[in-house]
Amino acid sequence: MARFIFITGGVVSSLGKGLASAALGALLQARGFSVRLRKLDPYLNVDPGTMSPFEHGEVFVTDDGAETDLDLGHYERFTGVAARKTDSVSSGRIYSNVLEKERRGDYLGKTIQVIPHVTNEIKDFISIGEDEVDFMLCEIGGTVGDIEGLPFFEAIRQFSQDKPRGQCIFMHLTLLPYIAASGELKTKPTQHSVKELRSIGIAPDILVCRSEGPIPAKEREKLALFCNVRPEAVIAAQDLSTIYDAPLTYHREGLDQAVLDAFQISPAPKPELSKWEDVSDRIHHAEGEVRVAIVGKYTQLEDAYKSIAEALTHGGIANRVKVKVEWVDAELFDREDPAVHLQGYHAILVPGGFGERGTEGKIKAAQFAREHKVPYLGICLGMQMAVIEAARNVAGVSGAGSEEFDHEAGKKRFEPVVYHLKEWVQGNAKVSRSADDDKGGTMRLGAYDAALAEGSKVAQVYGSQAIDERHRHRYEVDIKYKDKLEEHGLVFSGMSPDGRLPEIVEWQDHPWFIGVQFHPELKSKPFEPHPLFKDFVRAAKEISRLV
Repeated sequence: MARFIFITGGVVSSLGKGLASAALGALLQARGFSVRLRKLDPYLNVDPGTMSPFEHGEVFVTDDGAETDLDLGHYERFTGVAARKTDSVSSGRIYSNVLEKERRGDYLGKTIQVIPHVTNEIKDFISIGEDEVDFMLCEIGGTVGDIEGLPFFEAIRQFSQDKPRGQCIFMHLTLLPYIAASGELKTKPTQHSVKELRSIGIAPDILVCRSEGPIPAKEREKLALFCNVRPEAVIAAQDLSTIYDAPLTYHREGLDQAVLDAFQISPAPKPELSKWEDVSDRIHHAEGEVRVAIVGKYTQLEDAYKSIAEALTHGGIANRVKVKVEWVDAELFDREDPAVHLQGYHAILVPGGFGERGTEGKIKAAQFAREHKVPYLGICLGMQMAVIEAARNVAGVSGAGSEEFDHEAGKKRFEPVVYHLKEWVQGNAKVSRSADDDKGGTMRLGAYDAALAEGSKVAQVYGSQAIDERHRHRYEVDIKYKDKLEEHGLVFSGMSPDGRLPEIVEWQDHPWFIGVQFHPELKSKPFEPHPLFKDFVRAAKEISRLV
């Protein structure tokens, strides 16, 4: 039976609950325990799939096709445990489930209320797979006091009472602001946050306090006294130069020991942290730097491309170089020559996205990379733009474009080299979709197999001809243009097992130009970098030494 750790936040949002949860998961693993991490979000969207990246950052996709919060990416990167549909839930999903049950008559005519029906649904979700691991870490989104979060706080309060004593603990993450004018670190916001938590029946066992610098002993003692926790359970969470120092830093602060003490696990197994020490060493002792331009349209919010930025860091770790990522707005190239902005970069990456805005700029970025022999990685839409560029400028299909842009404009303007995917094979079943379907959850989502061409660049990079990768798209490169494009040197080097859907393209006469329909960044980890990102950064490193 799993032990449960509930992670809550106070004072302000974006303090790093997801990172703290992921780092704690990694530390418990280092001590020999098995873990699973969950995210409970209070927003009313059923999932983040239909949210703008400006609103919520990237959507993290699991192997089994769930569109989830980006914190699940942190969980996977730090623990290596593949997330599942059952690891992410929102208020929208909970209420949707409750209302479906009410319509079916499952509640036998009872009046449906937040307590017990909504809270029971949340508790049922938390319980899924509890017999599979030693520790279940459940992070509650938002902050204490948010009106939409109250059902979740009530549910975890009830849950801890339902379980045997000592099987659940609460970890609360708060801000300790430093007031420069008076030179003081203020504990009052944390005291009020804990007071709010206690007023709804939850007493934290561990306080994780986010601060710019160390917490003096006097302030620790004050926090312990007024928040009713042990002094050794007041953990400092200082700003770090890299998130991958978090496991080692939290261990030095005693977070994992405080958790084990709260559960009265003694003697505790000693941690094996060598892989995190290696990761930290490679980051802090890099032997060079490469500059990578990410040409996208959500560049104002870096969280929109969170997994890509982290996967590039992992590629740098593997090659012992620092990857300096610079964000270039694709719309800039609608007005200006891309050469002025892209010269000096050692590699170019064009990520996924939705809608026509910025796509002509992405096509120009792919053209620049092809013509100037700059390493290029196109992901999802980035692959489609590379194919359209090749069709227009090399294969003579001057009107090449995507059906997506015609659907958006409401009129036909392009020859659809990229079309709306209406059916595909998932396992042993055929999936059908229409352009008029609801937007939520209707894409080709989750992990699918691909077969790589013998002797291709990607087969060499992967060291295999059979791979599986995670997808999130509803438009696909049309196979009928394959022969024409291959005649001009753009090889379709990865295909779906049935040979109908292009998965990977690469230019034969280019040192490193690969476009992939899937999202390889979702499977990359600091101690196990994704092969494509590892080799992409290697190619950029070679270019940097030639310049």
